[in-house]
Amino acid sequence: MKKIVALLMLIFSGLYASAQAPDYDDLKILYADANYEKLVKVAENYSLKEDLKKDPLPSLWMAKGLYKVSLSGTDDEKFKNAYKEAVTALGKAMKLDKDGTALADHQEFIDKFQLSLVEMIANELSAADYNKASGWVMKYYKITRNNVGAKYLDGATKFGKLDKGGANTVWKEADGLLAKITSIEEWSEADKTILRMGILETAQCYVKAKQKEKARVLLSKVSELFEGDEEFKTRSEEILK
Repeated sequence: MKKIVALLMLIFSGLYASAQAPDYDDLKILYADANYEKLVKVAENYSLKEDLKKDPLPSLWMAKGLYKVSLSGTDDEKFKNAYKEAVTALGKAMKLDKDGTALADHQEFIDKFQLSLVEMIANELSAADYNKASGWVMKYYKITRNNVGAKYLDGATKFGKLDKGGANTVWKEADGLLAKITSIEEWSEADKTILRMGILETAQCYVKAKQKEKARVLLSKVSELFEGDEEFKTRSEEILK
């Protein structure tokens, strides 16, 4: 009887161990060694395993590898869209990590990656290339849990593309989300920045559409959120003058 119990315990402990997600030490080593292309391939293999398909970490490591490849460059045709694929991989990881706990140790990377995408959006807006800016805004939706800023920017880029109906629809959605926000203190720097950009760009659009009062109301709604932000205050005043 004792032998049977011991055997059952051994079987169950084995099943429990096999059900646990791996530590991904091999991925950590590949990243530390700057072997980013292999990191992507190995992480992708993990993500395709049936027992790991709901684990966000393989996709997170794919994103980290792809981002590094996009920065360093490669002759491998497979990685020609490394940056965009990094967005997709990170988006998948964040979607799988519903409460944000599994990716907590990688928040620094997520913040950095978000900021890189915000920079791309800002560059295209500066060049008045609303098509490209819109494309990057759509990608930002995938890698944030606070999408109200992206909503406002989505509307602004639609306005820039002369899709005023579409812009107004998205802005209405953004207004609904904004009404629920009481603080952005815990947001990532990128989420704060894109909210600032979205509000200012939207206010500018309202002024262009001869709706200055609407711009004034929107800016007043977020004045407390950006209290002490001199750049925001200066831009707001410039828009409303």
